[in-house]
Amino acid sequence: MRIYLPATVRMLRDCFEQQQLRPLSGTAFALTPALRESYSSGDAEELEDVAMREAARASLRLVSTELGEPGEEEREDEEHPRRVVVSADVRDEEATLRPDLDHAVVRLSNPVPWKKIAAVHVDTAEAEEAVRRAAPLVDDADLGDEKAELALGDAEDHELAWFAPQEVPFMLELM
Repeated sequence: MRIYLPATVRMLRDCFEQQQLRPLSGTAFALTPALRESYSSGDAEELEDVAMREAARASLRLVSTELGEPGEEEREDEEHPRRVVVSADVRDEEATLRPDLDHAVVRLSNPVPWKKIAAVHVDTAEAEEAVRRAAPLVDDADLGDEKAELALGDAEDHELAWFAPQEVPFMLELM
């Protein structure tokens, strides 16, 4: 099963150093039976893209926990505010379906080893300002706040760049 793990740049650095990624609360996203049933059409690739977008939105929530308060000066140790989604391949029995949480949600009981990572998707530098604005507003957007929805849309309009696992150390070094 291909899973999509929401992360931040800091979590990605830790993942590379520790050679494993432990997602927050074990939460990941995947093309689940519930997700497939919730769409009237779409092939596997299109529905996997939906799961990845859900992981990217969850990444925004994680980014918001790492950002300082609005108006606060940027901290020296603050990472770039970018969405990160790590895609990995795990055995089906390693992921528990959680349709009670959302159609694409799965829970993992163990960390994902680096060797199972298929790719890493990261916002480019051009997305940083939009991500910085949208991250603290995700919940407001989910509750229907129009300005928050627009800010979220601005961030989600940016495509995530694709990196092979062996490219990650170089990408992190250049950040």
